[in-house]
Amino acid sequence: MIRFEDVSVTYGDAGAPAISGVDLTVPEGELVLLVGPSGVGKSTLLGAVSGLVPHFTGGTLRGRVTVDGRDTRTHKPRELADLVGTVGQDPLAHFVTDTVEDELAYGMESLGLAPQVMRRRVEETLDLLGLAELRERPIATLSGGQQQRVAIGSVLTTHPKVLVLDEPTSALDPAAAEEVVAVLQRLVHDLGTTILMAEHRLERVVQYADQVILLPAPGEPPVIGAPAEVMAISPVHPPVVALGRLAGWDPLPLSVRDARRGAGALRERLEGLSPTPPLPVTEAPPRTPLRPSAVSSIAGRAAMRPRRLLRRGIWGGAPARTGPMPAPPAIGARGMGLSPGSGGPLAETRALTVRRDRVEALRHIDLTVAPGEAIALMGRNGAGKSTLLSTLVGMVEPTSGTVLVGGHTPHRTHPRELVRQVGLVPQEPRDLLYADTVAAECAAADADAVAAPGSCRALVTELLPDVPDGTHPRDLSEGQRLALALAIVLTGRPPLLLLDEPTRGLDYAAKARLVTVLKSLAAEGHAIVLATHDVELAADLAHRVVILADGEIVADGPTAEVVVSSPAFAPQVAKILAPQKWLTVSQVRDAL
Repeated sequence: MIRFEDVSVTYGDAGAPAISGVDLTVPEGELVLLVGPSGVGKSTLLGAVSGLVPHFTGGTLRGRVTVDGRDTRTHKPRELADLVGTVGQDPLAHFVTDTVEDELAYGMESLGLAPQVMRRRVEETLDLLGLAELRERPIATLSGGQQQRVAIGSVLTTHPKVLVLDEPTSALDPAAAEEVVAVLQRLVHDLGTTILMAEHRLERVVQYADQVILLPAPGEPPVIGAPAEVMAISPVHPPVVALGRLAGWDPLPLSVRDARRGAGALRERLEGLSPTPPLPVTEAPPRTPLRPSAVSSIAGRAAMRPRRLLRRGIWGGAPARTGPMPAPPAIGARGMGLSPGSGGPLAETRALTVRRDRVEALRHIDLTVAPGEAIALMGRNGAGKSTLLSTLVGMVEPTSGTVLVGGHTPHRTHPRELVRQVGLVPQEPRDLLYADTVAAECAAADADAVAAPGSCRALVTELLPDVPDGTHPRDLSEGQRLALALAIVLTGRPPLLLLDEPTRGLDYAAKARLVTVLKSLAAEGHAIVLATHDVELAADLAHRVVILADGEIVADGPTAEVVVSSPAFAPQVAKILAPQKWLTVSQVRDAL
């Protein structure tokens, strides 16, 4: 169905090709998984199937790509639209209409399908993806995960022979991800659809793949084979494979069920041993305040270029204040944004309620965030996680209740003051990026944070090595763009750091490096609150897990207690080694 013949793609003035020597065949009616570290060219390879590379992205394609006999060099994306359905990493870039139902129908309208056919397929897709209750909702009001399901649904309605999906489950909660993967399996098994999918959260999909294509490094030819064979040599692999490698299991398990069958001996070896506890929550050390001249400098640049305030997590705030900037906080608890008295909370909400139009997004939320604490907000898509983060950073005004961050009410505090207390990395990292090069972004971040030159660049290198200084941010992969946005906010070292889906687009190695950075910040007294669907990240990083449902807190407690008791939010290691309370492969490795 899909054939690559010695394909290479080079963009603009790049010194090396993004992909090179790609020679492979994807048979009809198979689900083929494309894996590899961030930035190795997975999105480029997928784009070559749909014709977006090079017709839309530019660059030079050498070799030949054919889809069901159509050559993508001579057929533009619109001439492949009836054959290939594509969902990219960014759902927002995919939408054309304003509402869910209109978006599902748009592709069929473009192909000239009969109205009765369109109506039937829209209803089928709404039910398949659990979108029936959202059919009349404006797309702009949906959560990131809901938008991702709409994007997938909009290509399913046209019944393409080939589906090209770039991280289709990255913004979905575990239950929604299972539903989407089940739909994809049904398309493959019942309708013979060919699916080529890139995904970093391999624990969700690798056991269902017929083949795996591994891109080991930029410009290197792919490795193709059965999932177990490729996972045995792949630098990116899910926790179940990492545990299998550690225990010496042969063949390597790809699913929790297979791993549990062979885990008896490992459980015996671990009997009587205890997992290493997470870093203790510590009191925050005093934080040296910025010099008054430095504060004035930041304020001046922010006034000239308002988007700089986004770097420190502030998207809005109170009306502009007239008069001079207030003096910086005193050294000590107030300098860290703490409440009076040692060890006070960095953030606190009491009976917080937020209503948007007719929807009650948050209901009576009571939450306290202590210095040095890492909290994972979890729950299904649309549960209110992003709204809670937005309220903490002053983007959303509470309908009722109170919110305090560093002793300030966020939505009534000027952004120039609030940036000293809290930083937010949003779901869309491009919202923080406006310069022409990575180097310029890093230099601006250093200046905004009054940090030593090179501080931001060092963080980028630590999170994702080999990102060139001269690259335009829009030319980075989604994972690289996220790493850059993370580095920009982390350069300011805010006392309270808010992260909204911080591992979208990151491979396992980059995620491990991010966890190392965040753990070091927590050990220094910074508080971290992250909204995530990544149960493995929560198990590795969080002291506490707070689960939201329909805007309410339904669980709040130590990570081991909350996630192990939840089938939906338990990490793979916990499921494999239950009833023992192990959460991560690193805990098992340390114990052995």
